Amino acid sequence: MSDRSPTAPPPSFLWTRRIVLALLTAFVLLPVYVMVSSSLKSLQDVSGEFRWIPSGLTLRPYADIWRTVPLADYFVNSIIVSVAATVFSVTVAIFAAYAVSRHDFRGKRVFTVTVLSTQMFPGILFLLPLFLLYVNVGNATGIALFGSREGLILTYLTFSLPFSIWMLTGYFDSIPRELDEAAKVDGCGPVHALFRVIVPAAVPGIVAVAVYAFMTAWGEVLFASVMTDDSTRTLAVGLQSYAGQTDVYWNQVMAASLVVSVPVVAGFLFLQRYLVAGFTAGAVK
Repeated sequence: MSDRSPTAPPPSFLWTRRIVLALLTAFVLLPVYVMVSSSLKSLQDVSGEFRWIPSGLTLRPYADIWRTVPLADYFVNSIIVSVAATVFSVTVAIFAAYAVSRHDFRGKRVFTVTVLSTQMFPGILFLLPLFLLYVNVGNATGIALFGSREGLILTYLTFSLPFSIWMLTGYFDSIPRELDEAAKVDGCGPVHALFRVIVPAAVPGIVAVAVYAFMTAWGEVLFASVMTDDSTRTLAVGLQSYAGQTDVYWNQVMAASLVVSVPVVAGFLFLQRYLVAGFTAGAVK
């Protein structure tokens, strides 16, 4: 007599699931292995015929990436731009989402639809208008937005803010309004209630918004390649500098790609317990 439960899936399903998961795992890890192995090869080895098992390993590419191009400067620019864009995006989104979620005002529906509809358009449509706007502002006022970190931060806010406001609004809607009433009974005004009651309860949603804003700014290439110069270039654009006129330093490209991905991977692993709850609650109203 079989000990298998009547509700248990058949063995064929279990084996099919294992095979599919194994194939997906190989599909994900194979490019990572190629990157790691290529970053540990000399330029001569990585430029020749590809070998799955390297004949020799070296850490020299990880030292050379800082001398071939000013990678440290690109790293600092990316950190400043990404962190600033994240802080401003989260701060503005908290106040805007709280107003939309907790207060009724004229044009609320129009504002919500307008914020969400901006996600329908591809970012390249805003490239030329922003470029002309920054140049004209610089010519008229002397404020250098084009080619500056400040201009790039403002550019990334136009991408991350609409989605951040929409997602935080959905998360704030899931928080019982009785908490607001209890805070008012204790003598808190709207701002005090926001920071003493709503924000602590919405930490997963705020973390999810912060991760989204940071990743949007960290890996963006199109606007960073147009809106920056040699002194404000970010990592996403700076990696192209490893391609010279006569050769491409593929081993250093792979090494630099792994190095610049460390902050994003580390932040994701550290904050992953907030992300599922934040994205799930914020995406459903």
